[in-house]
Amino acid sequence: MTKRLTILDIAKLSGVGKSTVSRVLNQDPNVNPQTRDRVEAVIREHGFEPSKSARAMRTNSARLVGIIVSRLDSASENRAVRGMLEILYARGYDAMLMESEFDPQKVDEHLALLARRGVDGVILFAFSALDLEQLRPWQNKLVLMARDWPQMASVCYDDQGAIGRILQQLYADGSRHIDFIGVDPSDATTGALRLQAYQQFCAQQQLPCRYLTGSLDVQSGYDLTAKLLTPMTDAVVCATDTLALGAAKYLQEQQRHDVKLTGVGNNPLLHFLFPQVQSIDPGYKQAGRLAAEQLLLQLEQDAAPCAQIAPSHS
Repeated sequence: MTKRLTILDIAKLSGVGKSTVSRVLNQDPNVNPQTRDRVEAVIREHGFEPSKSARAMRTNSARLVGIIVSRLDSASENRAVRGMLEILYARGYDAMLMESEFDPQKVDEHLALLARRGVDGVILFAFSALDLEQLRPWQNKLVLMARDWPQMASVCYDDQGAIGRILQQLYADGSRHIDFIGVDPSDATTGALRLQAYQQFCAQQQLPCRYLTGSLDVQSGYDLTAKLLTPMTDAVVCATDTLALGAAKYLQEQQRHDVKLTGVGNNPLLHFLFPQVQSIDPGYKQAGRLAAEQLLLQLEQDAAPCAQIAPSHS
């Protein structure tokens, strides 16, 4: 059985004193930068993790989970985080919230910081540019949000199911010229999966397939609707409520009250400003709860990582 390294072992391997290693772990700003780099390199090389007792002495809490969101201003991610916190707080865990801004380097930096803090586990909102191979060292104590990856735990939103439910309802209500406003397909989930669901439905029902994609903001929703809309259009499906806000503004200006508009996200602001717009929740908060529950199963019961999809609902 391999001996678990201690702070003293790390100190010897780094050529420094035990107190210096403790100061590095405590993020003491007075540690010489070169010394800090040397100690952190040894920590990474040997996969050192502080004991729970040492962690409790440093943080006054033996239980800490890091949550790395992509955008702090994301309504969907905030709803997922609220679901996570309900589970984590109820089980006695604290949470440290960080923002990646869709930057893989920031994710690396955040994970390094969380490792130094000795967190129990991490929930990470993934994005297309992220190299998921870099997460392998965290495999048993990490849950990915919004993307799945082999042998790693993940919780995804019901992207295709949400679009499918919207389209089925519109079709049942008599719509036959349904346009789609989406996000650039380089986004694997909100972009590609939701667009694929629209394309598949049109093919199955032999409907005209008309769509445009752009950036994830209100102005894009407005501009794309202006480009795509025709006199024949009787419904517009937006991949997100953010796009639907822009689309609703354009339809209002053009007095196209004959066009049914739908979004994804169940955003209260959309309902307040445009109560006629229908929206579906792809399971944001439920996904957050599932992610927290899965992480705790891995941390407390050594459960194997698994992939889950949160159910969508109106």
